[in-house]
Amino acid sequence: MDGRDLVRTVRAVGSAQGLRSLRSAWRRRQADAAALPRPGGERARVPGEALGADPGPGGGVVRFARSSLRVRVAAGGAVFCGWDGAAPEPSYALAGACPEADERAVLEPDTDGGWRVVSERVLVAVSRRGAVEVRTPGGVVLRRDLPPRWWEPVAGGTGGVLGAGAGPAVSGAVGREAGHRPPHQAPQGPGRPPGHPPGAARWVQRSEVAADARFFGLGGRAAGPRLREGSYRLWNTDPGGAFEPGDDPLYITMPVQLVVADAGTHLVFHDNSWDGRVTLWEGEEGAGSGHDRPGRCEVRMDGGPVRSWVLVGTPARVLHGWAALTGAPALPPAWALGPQHARWGFGSEREVRRVAAGYRERDLPLSAVHLDIDHYRGHRVFTVDRERFPDLPGLAADLRAQGVRLVSIVDPAVKAEPGLAVYDEGAASGAFVKDAQGREVRGEVWPGESVFPDFTDPQVRSWWGGLYAERLAQGFSGFWHDMNEPVSFAPFGDPSLPRSARHALEGRGGDHREAHNVYGLSMARAGYEGLCRLRPRERPFLFSRSGWAGMQRYGGTWSGDVATGWPGLRASLALVLGLGLCGVPYSGPDVGGFTGWPSPELYLRWFQLGAYLPLFRTHSAMTAGRREPWEFGPEVLEHARAALRERMRLLPYFVTLAHLAHRTGAPYVRPVWWRSPEDRALRDCEDAFLLGDALLVAPVLERGADRRAVRLPRGRWYDVATGRAHEGPGQVLLDAPLSRIPVLVRAGSVVPVASGGEGRVELEVWPPAPGRTGGGVLIAEAGGGRETPEAVRFTTRWRDGAVTVCQEGAPEPAYPVRLRGHLGSSPGRPGPDKP
Repeated sequence: MDGRDLVRTVRAVGSAQGLRSLRSAWRRRQADAAALPRPGGERARVPGEALGADPGPGGGVVRFARSSLRVRVAAGGAVFCGWDGAAPEPSYALAGACPEADERAVLEPDTDGGWRVVSERVLVAVSRRGAVEVRTPGGVVLRRDLPPRWWEPVAGGTGGVLGAGAGPAVSGAVGREAGHRPPHQAPQGPGRPPGHPPGAARWVQRSEVAADARFFGLGGRAAGPRLREGSYRLWNTDPGGAFEPGDDPLYITMPVQLVVADAGTHLVFHDNSWDGRVTLWEGEEGAGSGHDRPGRCEVRMDGGPVRSWVLVGTPARVLHGWAALTGAPALPPAWALGPQHARWGFGSEREVRRVAAGYRERDLPLSAVHLDIDHYRGHRVFTVDRERFPDLPGLAADLRAQGVRLVSIVDPAVKAEPGLAVYDEGAASGAFVKDAQGREVRGEVWPGESVFPDFTDPQVRSWWGGLYAERLAQGFSGFWHDMNEPVSFAPFGDPSLPRSARHALEGRGGDHREAHNVYGLSMARAGYEGLCRLRPRERPFLFSRSGWAGMQRYGGTWSGDVATGWPGLRASLALVLGLGLCGVPYSGPDVGGFTGWPSPELYLRWFQLGAYLPLFRTHSAMTAGRREPWEFGPEVLEHARAALRERMRLLPYFVTLAHLAHRTGAPYVRPVWWRSPEDRALRDCEDAFLLGDALLVAPVLERGADRRAVRLPRGRWYDVATGRAHEGPGQVLLDAPLSRIPVLVRAGSVVPVASGGEGRVELEVWPPAPGRTGGGVLIAEAGGGRETPEAVRFTTRWRDGAVTVCQEGAPEPAYPVRLRGHLGSSPGRPGPDKP
């Protein structure tokens, strides 16, 4: 028990729920002690020398003395590597069947007894002892994975046994620990589970990348988006209360890294859902005797297969390939791209109506209101508190007539209460997670003593998806999944289910150590597929607090309980950027922070940032201050109104970005290096972002700032507020008064915006530089269903002192055109490092 556990324990015993959670935590610990194998001896194993190879589709199998390696290049260029017979399937990450192999990829002998797979887009070299290099077709090494090492349980004996914490050095540069700079450790979570069943060997693999490489990804990390040296745990976790940039892990962890270097960009995904840890060391150019020290990565997992995918190319190509591999991001309905308001503690139908009326009376756009668990009867999922909400369908209908949808929270925990329909149905069909003795696993959550559906069982997913009919009948149009890491309150230890709890795992069977990280993903699948069956002509709107690789197929996510404060504001941007680079493009924070009382300045700066993020939602705890814009004074209200109107003006652009994300995997919100990954200064820029290809947004993240430096990518950029042109690369110093944040637009861009009446679109054109061209795309809504609207493309050109706009396949643009920016202005040319 660590210090935080002790504090939680002291707090817990002061309430009835706390005492129940204390008993639940003890039951969990006892269940694991009884059902999991006790720690014992372990034997280390490495692959040994290569003995031969067997060609196969897309590559083949290289045989080693004590293992084997399957290498397979897919038709799109993705590289699969699986040790010890590991195959691409079964996998929770992949979308459908494994991609077809590249028939032109050839396995052939390499130098020094190794082998290589040659393909058009990538070259994979396997050394005699099992190191794997992924190279460009020209031979430039992007990544070198050293041979893995396994620690397998043995029955008794001490010869050759390694302790649980031992990590013997692996041969090669990564294994030479003497030259390492020690990483700054993130807060440590619970240790390795007590023992492993036969075959559940824990393993480690170390890798090298270029000395100049930068790491991104690993799911939702508050201290990002660039990942510094340190240790990052792979275990979806409710941090308990509010989190700040130093807190790790959080609700969504993914073994997905995007690595950006001068030599190229690549994404690596270790397809393993077990608990693990990724440790990163940054490289150093010219280290030691003038030689570069490579960047390094170590992946340690408590069990599961040693298998990975690597995709190479430009950032856009890599994310496109990732979406092809793991599934296209779900397309939200257009209304879900508008401003949304939530609060834990609305308390009553009357309060919801009052808040919605407040927006309407002050001429503030509003697309949705979210109801938290306080609208349920005693927090029981799929129920309604009829005293507080006597006519929920009527409320939903009235709000919808005003253009406002209702969104419902859905938690996975079901109160273990005979007579409660959801519990009785689930218990009768065996839908809930069991322990090793076949008894329902029970935990303490908001409703009280609760059970947990096993979403890794297809029949349970089908049953749970059907329950959303009750929500639809109440008038809800969208859903947010909460507490699905999953959470069981605990004053000590891991606040989740016992690791020994049994899961179906699609019929393979297994325990919570393997199922934990995919629990939220599987719940999202259950809800999404259920909604598709119930409303086949509508696009579901669903976002989930927890998830895993591939969760974008079913919707998006949000920040979770980010702490109110300037650090929380900065973490909000880090989470959205990092998740986008893991393939989850739709996300956003709780504007204003979940806890605490933001100052008017902090609230407004958060609000202005949120206006340019995919999910634009205010939210707070019942013990925190309100988040309605008028609660912060007339000046904040005026500036918040401007931000809301700008969001609605840009709605056609957001809709276009949503469709592009669905088709290409490109996130709406992108790091500023997206189109210039070779620019090292941009790779280190974390306080600004690109919104699509056209806009560069520079939020104010510091108290009292009214100006800020903005680093520009290459090309000409116009300040949206002044129309003045600036030339990149370099930095500019821009005004950031309380009324707005700096936003720039790329020269030559065509930005679709709303104009006049509902549904009317205007093309906002920013002149290209002389002699250059530009363009844009518009994908308009086609009724909100599952239709596939056409992409309309535009090009711009400066010719003979005038700007021309052309629409692909048409003699002239079918939309009104408005020219912005100063045609005759001479762009400023800032220095590369300072204004």
